[in-house]
Amino acid sequence: MKSLKQTATDQVISTTPQKNAAALASDEAELIAKHFSNYLKPQLAKSEALKQEVYKLRYQVYCEELHFEETNNHHIEQDEFDLRSIHCFIRHASSGALAGTLRLIATRNSDELLPMEKFCPQAITDEQLRPRHFLPHQICEISRLAVPLTFRKRQVDQFAGGATGAINEQTFSTQELRFFPYIAVSLYLSAIALCHKNRIHHVFVMMEPRLARSLNFVGIHFTPIGAPVEYHGKRAAYYVDVRQLRKKLSTGYRKLLAMIEKELFS
Repeated sequence: MKSLKQTATDQVISTTPQKNAAALASDEAELIAKHFSNYLKPQLAKSEALKQEVYKLRYQVYCEELHFEETNNHHIEQDEFDLRSIHCFIRHASSGALAGTLRLIATRNSDELLPMEKFCPQAITDEQLRPRHFLPHQICEISRLAVPLTFRKRQVDQFAGGATGAINEQTFSTQELRFFPYIAVSLYLSAIALCHKNRIHHVFVMMEPRLARSLNFVGIHFTPIGAPVEYHGKRAAYYVDVRQLRKKLSTGYRKLLAMIEKELFS
């Protein structure tokens, strides 16, 4: 049997590399935050024209690249939840192309269900963290994360129905390449900023467990509230309280979040 001293030593050895890596990621995020807006512009799709851009990007990713949804003659991907959603996106500054998007689906009353409640009710097994236990105006679901193939390294790099934001090294400058892996993370930070702005405290999302692990690595800690189910691949239901999440972000990611909030709301 190991001594308490040896056990403690083993724990330090096993956790230090992860902590060191997380610290490096935070430092990198802080550097990225200083120049992020020179290359990538977080924005809200407030006008109908901007929403149409978002729907076209979703069509490209969901219908043409990932084949999660059926193609159509209108070349837009849109559903019943878009009417009560806040849409945000990130635009690539030099080309003007959309580099990624996601939406926040809000509810106004107890009769309006979140998508996971409607399509995957079996995915939620934590009875204490079901959406119905919170006030309707304080909950939302993050969905339709989409990063187009142009801004990804490989089409097989797929997270949360879209992609990781891994990069295509052959298309962009060396300086730009440093920023593209942050597209997916920055979309989630945009969602956090929107929730805080709109006093939405309780956030739900269906995503791949590996994306949850990646977000956890950078300090965006989602709590699993059920086992993975089949839903455009293996996905699980997750929950986070935005108020607690913001407090626990590392210094580097807090600065990146502050930059994103400035871009979205100024």
